[in-house]
Amino acid sequence: MTHQPNRLAEGGRIDRKRPLSFRFNGKGYQGYAGDTLASALLANGVCVVGRSFKYHRPRGVLSAGAEEPNAFVQLASGPRSEPNPRATQIELFEGLEAASVNAWPSVDRDVMGVLDRAAALLPAGFYYKTFKWPRRLWHTYEFVIRHAAGLGKAPREPDPDRYEKCHVHCDVLVVGAGPAGLAAAIAAGRAGARVILADEGAELGGALLAGTDLIGGAPAADWVAACAAELDSLPEVRVLRRTTAFGYYDHNYLVLLERVADHLAPGDRPANGPRQRLWKVRAKEVVLASGAIERPLVFADNDRPGIMLAGAVRTYLNRYGVKPGARAVVVTNNDSAYACANDLVQAGVTVAAVVDARETPDGPHVTALRSHGIEIIGGHTVTRAEGAKRVRRVTVRPLGGGGPGRSISCDLVCMSGGWSPTVHLYSQSGGRLRFDEASACFVPSEARQQVRAAGAANGAFGLGACVREGASAGTAAAETTGFKAVAGDIPEVGGEEPQPILPLWRAPGDGGSVRAKCFVDFHTDVTTADIALAAREGYESVEHFKRYTTTGMGPDQGKTGNVNALALLAEARGVSMSDVDVTTFRPPYTPVTYGALAGRDIGALADPIRRTPMHAWHERAGAVFEDVGQWKRAFYYPKRGEDKHAAVQREAKAARETIGLLDASTLGKIDIRGKGARDLLNLVYTNAWNKLEVGRCRYGLMLGEDGMVFDDGVTARLAEDHYLMTTTTGNAAHVFGWMEEWLQCEWIGLPVYLTSVTTQWATVAVTGPGARRLLEELSEDVDLSRDAFPHLSLREGVVAGIAARIFRISYTGELSYEVNVPANAGLALWQALVTAGEKHGATPIGTEALHILRAEKGYIAVGQDTDGSVTPDDLGLGWAVSRKKDFLGRRSLSRSAIARKGRKQLVGLLTDDAHLVLPEGAHIVAEVRPKPPMPMLGHVTSSYFSPNLGRSIAMALIENGRARMGEKVSLWVDGAAVRAEVTSPVFFDPDGGRLHA
Repeated sequence: MTHQPNRLAEGGRIDRKRPLSFRFNGKGYQGYAGDTLASALLANGVCVVGRSFKYHRPRGVLSAGAEEPNAFVQLASGPRSEPNPRATQIELFEGLEAASVNAWPSVDRDVMGVLDRAAALLPAGFYYKTFKWPRRLWHTYEFVIRHAAGLGKAPREPDPDRYEKCHVHCDVLVVGAGPAGLAAAIAAGRAGARVILADEGAELGGALLAGTDLIGGAPAADWVAACAAELDSLPEVRVLRRTTAFGYYDHNYLVLLERVADHLAPGDRPANGPRQRLWKVRAKEVVLASGAIERPLVFADNDRPGIMLAGAVRTYLNRYGVKPGARAVVVTNNDSAYACANDLVQAGVTVAAVVDARETPDGPHVTALRSHGIEIIGGHTVTRAEGAKRVRRVTVRPLGGGGPGRSISCDLVCMSGGWSPTVHLYSQSGGRLRFDEASACFVPSEARQQVRAAGAANGAFGLGACVREGASAGTAAAETTGFKAVAGDIPEVGGEEPQPILPLWRAPGDGGSVRAKCFVDFHTDVTTADIALAAREGYESVEHFKRYTTTGMGPDQGKTGNVNALALLAEARGVSMSDVDVTTFRPPYTPVTYGALAGRDIGALADPIRRTPMHAWHERAGAVFEDVGQWKRAFYYPKRGEDKHAAVQREAKAARETIGLLDASTLGKIDIRGKGARDLLNLVYTNAWNKLEVGRCRYGLMLGEDGMVFDDGVTARLAEDHYLMTTTTGNAAHVFGWMEEWLQCEWIGLPVYLTSVTTQWATVAVTGPGARRLLEELSEDVDLSRDAFPHLSLREGVVAGIAARIFRISYTGELSYEVNVPANAGLALWQALVTAGEKHGATPIGTEALHILRAEKGYIAVGQDTDGSVTPDDLGLGWAVSRKKDFLGRRSLSRSAIARKGRKQLVGLLTDDAHLVLPEGAHIVAEVRPKPPMPMLGHVTSSYFSPNLGRSIAMALIENGRARMGEKVSLWVDGAAVRAEVTSPVFFDPDGGRLHA
């Protein structure tokens, strides 16, 4: 255990009465309750925390929050191990263990540090230009790259913790509990609105916790405490601490991650409580008070440990009672760093100089520092830092580049290149940004949703402006949602008028070469030279530039480096910042654990088990089930002494000779309504739907945009603008989502509405020669005669005393009816049919018997007889493709590859050995050889033994299959050749007489 050499004797918001022990890289240290891992490491004098991603350079703590690009660690070990959390956001607890990542064998002596000396060989985009030759070494390259890439390691053991999800609605969601956020939440809460205030910190206050500001003449902490107390007293206000809003989606839908117990030692966490909670919030109005991120300055070797953001240094001094160094140089281009210099002086840290890029810095803050004997160097900036594992000195030069350089020794550099509003969520919402020349940053512009930015997130960096904007935004949000604002006092905030910022995107002189390594993106080691190279090579679009240089692609998403990078790209292109635009900010704002995203949906709950209303009956009948999508379907019903084969053969034979009863409730059912319903069917199906009459049904094929079959089904017209579509069981959700995507993204004006009703209806298929006779016994008000109720039609009536829809549809080739009743009546219908059908020889049949029956008739099973490369013509279904209308996939059917000779076509196969059932997937070969490889003609898609034909049958996709009718082909089965004849895929009742009986 070591002492804390950099801990101040007093001050900070830590609890000095609660010392905590922790370990980092195997060594023991001590901190206090209220520390973060980063503040505790700095207090203990640990300077090198990690290694950079590309060059493996020593890196220390740069910031104090979510923007940290350097201090990533491996937290804990075993099943609770977490890769790549930021040390700046890890709250210290007793027994915490952490280790550096991206370093071997240790962070102080990293073997891969040799890459720093080979930087000239690793410029931007080097991975696109190398590792291509010689070809024989591709696998070696892949092995080496995969082992060199990545940071932390995911645990291999199951996660023992619980995670929860919560869905809530509110009138006003306020993101950020700094001065603007607190003022907004107070204003909206006083008006009576339902308010949620979310902040990523353990305490409310934001930047106020890191400063020495006064509000209303008292310390800002007093105002924060008063706000917290009032918010807790308001009945409609919910305050979420340790909660990060990481995603902003359409219709004011935001996703938040609450770290419920991450700040506690595993042994102290509630036994039945979650570790993290995912909040899914639908808000009428959103106020973004997410603050701003300080930008680093770009100069040679600006990544050395001990070089930190000035605002972060203030945080460590005032919030954690830690001095990150003993002798500091403050370098800036704006006023905010002067507060840091003053706080350093108050903490007893020697400030060697304040280097200001502005020619004549002035104001009370400058006067105050000079009164302490602090040198203010105007019109200069730091151009180079020196040191290895800690900065030792800096070189200061005039901003114009001329004149002699000056060396200043130091072990701490506090830099501030200005502030960038945290606009990530605003951008995710679809809002536009504009570049504010006066503030030298991107600020919110046009909003697309009900969102307001306030305070520093809106480019208002003064404390008084933050409070006023927050109160105004909260009031306006509450009023918009129908609440009357309650007048409240806005506290007085003092402060001087700041001098304008002087944009400084990189230091002069030393900033141009690879050798100098002037870092722009610290995490991915992007330098000014990389940006210049990308511009020279034509990567001018920000999205291309981002990917080529990897700027902003690390876990920090370029929070500190993006604006500097864009400015340098604009400079290289000779355009303004407004012409460059910004990269796309995507969720999540900060990384989110898979555990939080999964919640309780793991293990047996990962994929819901769905059961039909008749499931209990099937279980009692001894059914064996199979999984079809999420559904449990009866596979077959073995009687005493029967094996699978015997049971399936009995069921398939009964359906041809008497009656088969099938639970078909799992079929996908989509209710389609609206004036555009028929147009939708014409677009998604290959065949025409204009002439389908009410009360009739039609078979349809769906194609992907590539022209390949991906689903089929029967759709019935229930009324003028009302249809019911059926889909395959496993594809129901996909078809529904696919159509919704087209309606919401492409066919926006089409007046049609879809509703998934799969689980609203129970379906029993009654099939076989006796099907009509059985239904006639149970239905008195529906004429089931052949002429009154033809194939592919529907009627509504009463079956077994239950209101039902009856569809005359067949997937077996027999006289068949599908009876649909409300789901809660499904079991009653099934039992009535089984009971009444006993005297007729009715037999429950499972899905395996159904497959035999449909294969006997040559009916396809999508996903079994199709594989994503099959067109309607390949399946012999060219008749179902209209030549007179447009539909999805039609253009792709005109491709030359679709019309080429030699495409695989669906045919039947009859083996010479009538008792041999071919394995599905068996290869059909053009030439039999002693051993593989052999030229392949196709493969078997479906294969069964048919009790109704007394022999095996199979369906297969074979090159030029229809032209091979009557030919013999060979199949390679279990190491031997088998012969079979190519036939029509329709093996039973080819004329369809039984179907239309």
